[in-house]
Amino acid sequence: MPHMLFTGLEDYKARGTQAAPYMTASYYKEFAETKDLVLVRGDIVFTSKLSDEEAKWLLEAAQSFYLNDVKYKLVERFNKRTREFEFKDVLQALEMPIL
Repeated sequence: MPHMLFTGLEDYKARGTQAAPYMTASYYKEFAETKDLVLVRGDIVFTSKLSDEEAKWLLEAAQSFYLNDVKYKLVERFNKRTREFEFKDVLQALEMPIL
């Protein structure tokens, strides 16, 4: 997982994998084994769509899904069983109100 791309839900629904990223994140794992350290760089592509604070929260929230076995099941469902994926499950995992 060296890169992550973030886009808006409506853009993803409309364009799928062709949706333009709002933010990108790159992970540098060169020190993972020797220093137990992974560096990350996040770049906001559309500042009109995402503030610095929102980008920081988004990156931390996304990482929480990869570092937690229960939350990771939602990542797997999104990637492997898309028809079963429900965004409300993500909101629930983040303890956010379901719209």
